[in-house]
Amino acid sequence: MSEKKKFTIEYEIKSSPRILYTFLNEPNGLAQWFADDVSIRDQIYTFTWDDEPQKAKLVTVKENKLVRFKWVDDEPQTYFEMEILQDELTNDVALSITDFATEDLIAERRLIWDNQIEYLISVLGA
Repeated sequence: MSEKKKFTIEYEIKSSPRILYTFLNEPNGLAQWFADDVSIRDQIYTFTWDDEPQKAKLVTVKENKLVRFKWVDDEPQTYFEMEILQDELTNDVALSITDFATEDLIAERRLIWDNQIEYLISVLGA
């Protein structure tokens, strides 16, 4: 089994960090762009795509700034993180995504994120 590598992608998003944050940590917000359905119980989020549930634990949270999830059944060092970055001078907001994938799947994972973030931007009306 080949080792998963960390990769980061950044997207410019025209939104306030406060509004954007609700789409990153609230099941209702996440269900609008990230997964078909999202539910939460005891800090464990269940993300469902095409009737396939996947569970992730919310391991780090900084209000209006960052969320980090760890897939329950994935390798221990892997996680996915969504961090809101705001430029102090211009106030431009960006969303930084950190995720893990094997070398041969990184390009595919990036495409998936591109699509998800496109949804997010359209949902935000940004």
